[in-house]
Amino acid sequence: MRKKFLLHPMVIRYSMFMLGLAVMGYGIGMMIEAHLGVAPWDTLHIGLQNTFGLTIGMWSQIMGAIIILATYFIGKIKPNIGMFLNMFFFGLFIDLFMWLKWLPSGETLIERICLFTAGLLIYTFGTGMYISPRIGAGPRDSFMLVLHERMGWSISKTRIGIECTVTLFGFLFGGPVSVGTLLTALTIGPLIKQFIPLWERIMAKPYGTQLSD
Repeated sequence: MRKKFLLHPMVIRYSMFMLGLAVMGYGIGMMIEAHLGVAPWDTLHIGLQNTFGLTIGMWSQIMGAIIILATYFIGKIKPNIGMFLNMFFFGLFIDLFMWLKWLPSGETLIERICLFTAGLLIYTFGTGMYISPRIGAGPRDSFMLVLHERMGWSISKTRIGIECTVTLFGFLFGGPVSVGTLLTALTIGPLIKQFIPLWERIMAKPYGTQLSD
């Protein structure tokens, strides 16, 4: 009987992690192209691009690096490889898809609503892919957890506080704030919550067990 070939678990985990970041970048690109508003952090990145130049992906990387430093100084949490991979490749994928012009566009309002909705679903679908291997939380998620522990606030209040602050600064820098920004803030958490268990089950199937941290 031929022995079934299985990839090493770490290869599976890192491949899923990187693929998730790429899918997230594509979803964010679709939401940007819809021109109906984007997630709070992307509002800030676009605002910084409008004010200072560079690309959206580069500002995502720069802000990610700043957040990693802030997380270390506030919470003494040393950055792990997952933080750095998230910081660099997420921004890179956003710029790559926009540069290659692989993103659809919408002319009418209905087309833009469909584009935004599809982008939001793809983004949260990819977030489940990137989180489920447990390679490490991204800079922004780690920062949220540090503030949660330091300030004693609930995670939901901490997240809302961060996103409201980021949205305000993004708006002041000229970033897009619209109905899509509110919809993203309200739906992104519940959608991600649905996709993470799905991807954890998919990854566990070849091994018959949950992948460990």
